[in-house]
Amino acid sequence: MASGKEKDTTDWAQAAQQWQQNLVQQWSQMAQAMPGAAGAGVVDPMAAFRAFMPPAQGASPMGMPALGDLFQQAAGQAVNIDPAQLLEIQQNYLKEAAALWNQGLAVQPAGDRRFASDAWSANPVAAFTAATYLLNARTLMAMADAVQGDAKIRARVRFAVQQWIDASAPSNFLAFNVEAQKRAIETHGESIAKGVANLLKDMKQGHVSMTDESVFEVGKNVATTEGAVVFENELFQLIEYKPLTAKVYERPFLLVPPCINKFYILDLQPDNSFIRYAVEQGHRTFVVSWRNPDESLGGKTWDDYIEHAVIKAIDTVRDISGAKDINALGFCVGGTMLGTALAVLAGRGEDKVNSATLLTTLIDFSDTGVLDLFIDENFVKFREIQFANGGLMPGRDLATTFSFLRPNDLVWNYVVGNYLKGETPPPFDLLYWNSDSTNLPGPYYAWYLRHMYLQNDLIKPGKVTVCGQKIDFRKVKLPIYIYGSREDHIVPIGGAYGSTQVFPGKKRFVMGASGHIAGVINPASKGKRSHWTSNGTSFPADVKDWIANATEHPGSWWGDWAAWLKPLAGKQIPAPKAYGRARAYTAIEPAPGRYVKAKA
Repeated sequence: MASGKEKDTTDWAQAAQQWQQNLVQQWSQMAQAMPGAAGAGVVDPMAAFRAFMPPAQGASPMGMPALGDLFQQAAGQAVNIDPAQLLEIQQNYLKEAAALWNQGLAVQPAGDRRFASDAWSANPVAAFTAATYLLNARTLMAMADAVQGDAKIRARVRFAVQQWIDASAPSNFLAFNVEAQKRAIETHGESIAKGVANLLKDMKQGHVSMTDESVFEVGKNVATTEGAVVFENELFQLIEYKPLTAKVYERPFLLVPPCINKFYILDLQPDNSFIRYAVEQGHRTFVVSWRNPDESLGGKTWDDYIEHAVIKAIDTVRDISGAKDINALGFCVGGTMLGTALAVLAGRGEDKVNSATLLTTLIDFSDTGVLDLFIDENFVKFREIQFANGGLMPGRDLATTFSFLRPNDLVWNYVVGNYLKGETPPPFDLLYWNSDSTNLPGPYYAWYLRHMYLQNDLIKPGKVTVCGQKIDFRKVKLPIYIYGSREDHIVPIGGAYGSTQVFPGKKRFVMGASGHIAGVINPASKGKRSHWTSNGTSFPADVKDWIANATEHPGSWWGDWAAWLKPLAGKQIPAPKAYGRARAYTAIEPAPGRYVKAKA
C-alpha cells in the first residue's frame, strides 16, 4: 500500500500528465485558429483566445469561462488583432512552450512573488504548473496588447484579461497551492480549519479581512488626536482640535476629507497623523467628519454637499474663530468638493478662503486612469435611472471596486493567506481604515459620474451650475498648493497636475513618491520616500515636461507644504483655551465624534 507521500506524488504526476496533454491540445487548436500567413487579412481572434483555455475537466487551475466571451463583454463589440501580430504571438508561444516542455519537471518559475516560496521550487509538478500559468498569462497579455480599436476598448480588454489572469493563478486554489498544502500537513489540518473559520467570519462581515480588525477601535487607537465636535448637521460634524502650541496662527485651517471614506486616514496614529502635524505647526485646525449616509440621506445631491457641508463648514470655522477668511485643504473627492465650493463662492463674490491645498485631487477629469474603464454613457444612465428617486450607493460595492484595481495586492493576497493558509493578517492601521467603508447618496453619486468622469464639465466655464452659480475656475484666484502621488492609480499624476492648468492664481505643484494613500500619509519625521519640486512659476501642459525639470528631495513633502502655508496663515495669537465659541458653538462631544463610528 502506497504511503500518503507516495500517493500525493502519484496524484501530482497524473495531474502533470493531464496538464501536458491539455497543452498539446491547445497548441493544435491554436495552430488551426491562427492565420496561415501575415497577409491573410484581419480576423476575429476569439478562437485563438479560446485556444489558450484548457478543457474545464482538465487539471488546469485556469478552468474558467471562455476568455473570448469576457473580451466581448469588456469591449462591447467584436475585437480584432492584426494577423501578423497574432502569428508572431503564436510563434513566440510555441517556442516558449517547447522550451518549457523540454525542461519538463525540472522547470523553475521565476520573477513572480506568488511562486517565490521554496515550496514551489521544491515540488517539480507545482513548479511546472506555475511556469505554464506564467507562460499563458504572458501570451494572453500580448494578445490583449495587440487588440485593435480605440484606446478605451483596448484598455478595457487589457483590464478584463488582467483580472482573469490574476483570478486564475494556481496559487489561488488549494488543489494547486503547495505552500497551503505544506502548511496543512505541518499543522495537521489546523490551518484548513482556521481558513474555513476565517472565510465564514468574512462572509458574515461582508468583506475580505485585510488586517486584524479586532486590534483597532476608532477613538481608542486610531483617530486619537484630542479635540471636540463643535458643530453638526445631518451631513457632517465639525471637529476642532486642541492646540499643541502656546500660540496659533490667526487664520484657522479647515480640512475637507473625501466623503467616500472616513476622515481618520488623516489621523491614524500620533506618529503618522497629518492632522496632528498641522496642529503641531501652530494652526488652529478643524476637520469635516462626514456622516455615513443611511436611507434618510438617500436623496441628497452634489449641491447639498457643497452648500450645506463644505460652504457651511467654511462659514462655521469663520464664525468660531472670528477670522475674515480661512485656509482650507481638500483630499481626493474632498478636494474636488472644496474646489467646487471655491468656484461657487467666487461666483458670489465672496472671499472666504485665503488659500487652498489640493491633495491627489481631480478638477480636470481628462486623465482619470483605470477608473475611466468603468464609465460610459450606458453605465451613467443606468446609475441615473437607479437613483432617480433616491437611494444609496453601498460603500462595500465602492470598496470592492477599488480593491480590484489592484487585485493581487488587495484581494487574492488575502484570499490565499486568510482562507488557504489559515493566517490572521497582521494589524495595519491604514488597511483597517480601508475596510471601514461609507455609503454615498445615489443622486450625489450619479451627478458626480456624469458631470465629472463622463463629461468633464467642471473645467468648462459656465457649463455646469452648482448651488445656483455657473462654475468658472477663472474666477478662483487664490494661492493653491497642489500635490500628486507619482504611482497613484486612482488620481494619476497627470490628473492631479491638471489642476495647474485650471487655476489662474499663484500655484505650487509638488509630486510625492508612492500611491494614492501612502504618498499622502508620509510623516515628515520618518524621512521616507522622496518628493519633487520645481523652482519655476511656469507650468507646461504635460506633466512629463514638469517632471523632466523637477528637483528630487529626500523625505516627505509635509515640510514643503508647512513652509508654503506659514506666510499665508497670518500673525500668531494666543491659543484658545476652550473649544468653539462661548454660547454660540460649544463642545457637543469629544473627538472623533459619533458620525465616524457609524458602519456602512
